[in-house]
Amino acid sequence: MLLTLDLNDARPLHDQVASAIRRAIGDGSYAPGDRLPPARDLADALGINANTVLRALRDLRDEGLLEFRRGRGVSVAGVADGRALIVQRARELLEEAKKYGYRREDLIEILEGLS
Repeated sequence: MLLTLDLNDARPLHDQVASAIRRAIGDGSYAPGDRLPPARDLADALGINANTVLRALRDLRDEGLLEFRRGRGVSVAGVADGRALIVQRARELLEEAKKYGYRREDLIEILEGLS
């Protein structure tokens, strides 16, 4: 799994990690039953603390996307709900737009112009 974090992103790192894993599940990179790399390996690859990754994994477990099994690690429990994935991406778009001075209303106008 190739995850990247944006150090300029104002969101907490654990939210960014959870979003990246959620996207990987949503786009089919991970299917139900697939095991994720150990939290320590993910943390090392991202250059962050393992506790930050564990917090993201717990959040995803609480959403029902991941399951923890003693001795087996963390595996994908289900597929990300399409609506939840769209909401997550919309939040990310809104945050990105704010960086460039766009308001929520501006984004709505842009989206309406696309359809």
